[in-house]
Amino acid sequence: MKNLVKNAYAVLALLAAFPLAMHCAQADEDPPRVAPEVGAHHAGSSPVGDVALYKNANPNAPAMTMAEFEQARQIYFERCAGCHGVLRKGATGKPLTPATALVQGTDYLKAFIANGTPGGMPNFLTSGDMTEGEVDLMARYLQQEPPVPPEWGMKDMTSSWKLIVKPGDRPKRQMSKVNLKNVFSVTLRDAGEVALIDGDTKKIWGIVKTGYAVHISRVSASGRYVYVIGRDGKLDLIDMWFEQPTVVATLKVGIEARSVETSKFKGFEDKYAIAGAYWPPQYVITEGDTLKPLKIISSRGMTVDGEYHPEPRVASIVASTHHPEWVVNLKETGMIQLVDYSDLKNMKITTIESAKFLHDGGWDSTKRYFLVAANASNKVAVVDTTTDKLVALVDTAAKPHPGRGANFVHPKYGPVWATSHLGADVISLIGTDPVKHKQYAWKVVQELKNHGGGSLFVKTHPKSNHLYADAPLNPEEENAESVTVYDIRHLDQPPVVVNVAQMAGLPESKTAKRAVQAEFNANGDEVWYSIWAGKTEPSAIVVLDDKTLKMKAVIKDPRLITPTGKFNIYNTQQDIY
Repeated sequence: MKNLVKNAYAVLALLAAFPLAMHCAQADEDPPRVAPEVGAHHAGSSPVGDVALYKNANPNAPAMTMAEFEQARQIYFERCAGCHGVLRKGATGKPLTPATALVQGTDYLKAFIANGTPGGMPNFLTSGDMTEGEVDLMARYLQQEPPVPPEWGMKDMTSSWKLIVKPGDRPKRQMSKVNLKNVFSVTLRDAGEVALIDGDTKKIWGIVKTGYAVHISRVSASGRYVYVIGRDGKLDLIDMWFEQPTVVATLKVGIEARSVETSKFKGFEDKYAIAGAYWPPQYVITEGDTLKPLKIISSRGMTVDGEYHPEPRVASIVASTHHPEWVVNLKETGMIQLVDYSDLKNMKITTIESAKFLHDGGWDSTKRYFLVAANASNKVAVVDTTTDKLVALVDTAAKPHPGRGANFVHPKYGPVWATSHLGADVISLIGTDPVKHKQYAWKVVQELKNHGGGSLFVKTHPKSNHLYADAPLNPEEENAESVTVYDIRHLDQPPVVVNVAQMAGLPESKTAKRAVQAEFNANGDEVWYSIWAGKTEPSAIVVLDDKTLKMKAVIKDPRLITPTGKFNIYNTQQDIY
């Protein structure tokens, strides 16, 4: 049956023009809010007995029971909201409002969801991530009006705040013998946990319960604390000076979230943290060592096109070392805010217009220039954090998605920063030296062929001669399992494609085993890849020798449930990539 569905939808899938997000978020616990005119359609007969049918105000929307609606709502928040938005107005992915979905129809939507596209749309059915019933459920759900989650203000936030261990009751020195610089904070996506893995021994040092699907880990300026934020908006502060890594404070910053960062400017080390929410669209500044919420700033406002947007989600946040500032990227509006945290009562925010649908980004090698992907605009914005001005909007291939990016010295073009792409099978290299290589600065100087589209991350290290690129969202299994490795000294030579997933020796399954997100160890001689299998199947982490590209170790443990992002403490603390 699975092959029949695949064949039936294959032609339609090739027409797909929008990627569905692999990024996740957890739905709120409240029932969906619907307008009175929608509520009038809740009554009706149902194939499941007394459960009322949900039907929105448009008579052409397919019927759903409330139970089906709730199930689809949860799946959407977990699988789709990251790219398409809570209100389904689109960003990295196209809008999924009823006005669009009703025209496309159920069968057309099932084709996208089932098979995906090389441009970044995951193949949810053929990969085993969804059943045929769930694909049909989501195709019908997208034609309903999206439910609007509640707001989340200071009262809610303060009520959620838990100071588990006060700063005065914490260790005065490191209590374990673990080499903290080489610890990896590893997201266990579907378990709602983070594993702290000793990079020297390759053993799990400790596992802490966190929010659902932690998106990133960030490290305090001192290197003591790890901040992790789940897609359900839960922020956890982990103290690594205990014998075992210990959560000492938690805060729920919203219904859905993605980003967190700490204060790194001299004199403000570990003093503040900032967390950005997808819903409500806002960011909060907290005490760095307790997570006590201090100030909430809304991100709602006008886009760079001069139109009001009700859901400008807070995407990536980085900490400047040139000023007491954070660089805050507002996805839908295309606005970059430089938030001065030196005086919270009289706070100054510089707003820079760039391009819409800002996402991930990172520093150039000097940490003066911040480069961020405006992925649905096919551009990379460049900000000079010494002058607080936009210096360039660089045109790239479709849907750049760099993670933090990768910095190295090109044999011809000098210092460059690299980004991979969701929507194209290339790696774009952008010149970053406006002094000694002015003619190449802020231009795509070269495109390297990747082994497929659907890439999420590129990575290198100052001690490495290699550049790594994955393609975990590619619908072809071989591509999703593999990575491309370039010799940055000889970029005129063909790269090497390595099937990292096969190295793990995991049992056969119906679910794709995606090789995702390279991360170097502190010494820069090992590369760690997550092998992301299904949540009920064994996953692993493969460790490669950077010089030989041979497998050095495989980390397997029943507790490694869907490992995805990995963040080496030293590299994350020092912004090395």
